[in-house]
Amino acid sequence: MILSPGGLESIQGRLIVSCQAYPGEPMRDPRTTAQIAASAVTGGAAAVRVQGLADVQHTRSAVEVPVIGLWKDGHDGVFITPTLRHALAVANAGAHIVAIDGTRRDRADGLTLARTVAAIHTESHALVMADCGSLEDAVAAADAGADLIGTTLAGYTGERPKTPGPDLELLEQIAAAGSEVPLIAEGRIHTPAQARQALDAGAFAVVVGTAITHPATITGWFADALK
Repeated sequence: MILSPGGLESIQGRLIVSCQAYPGEPMRDPRTTAQIAASAVTGGAAAVRVQGLADVQHTRSAVEVPVIGLWKDGHDGVFITPTLRHALAVANAGAHIVAIDGTRRDRADGLTLARTVAAIHTESHALVMADCGSLEDAVAAADAGADLIGTTLAGYTGERPKTPGPDLELLEQIAAAGSEVPLIAEGRIHTPAQARQALDAGAFAVVVGTAITHPATITGWFADALK
């Protein structure tokens, strides 16, 4: 499957499930990621988002929906697919869409976001999802040629406060800016009601991760409620 910008209708108005586990966790295994992704698709996910080259490879073999791939390198600053080298490796692993840091911050390889996006388009068949943290990021990423804009980094770059749930205000701001680039709501969406709110705020599609695919966190919510 080669996904084109015009082929994104399959995810419009639908759920994308982020299937990730942190290093050192029992579920941190590419085969497990692929099984979780397949289960999410069975439940109705229109696409999945996974981290790591092996995870992308295994998941591509397990599902027949678009795979959004990324490579986290580090923990602070620009660490979501931080360079062109990382992005092309994710694309070569089989990702239909490569998620990259889409903020206005400096990238480790010195390339601008526009040059990075252009190179991904030129050197692979993958689309680009720009993970942004503010309205200014989103506008710049659209101008840079990104195929999708995500609110993934809202509350994590210092430009906006970290909201307890999804940053609906940011979604509304980006939607009102009038860009034709599909807007993907991602970040702290923990309930079906919040997912619906994100869609109503102007999102093209909604990503849910922790609330579906991270048992340790979900268990903690229940355990804390019983204390």
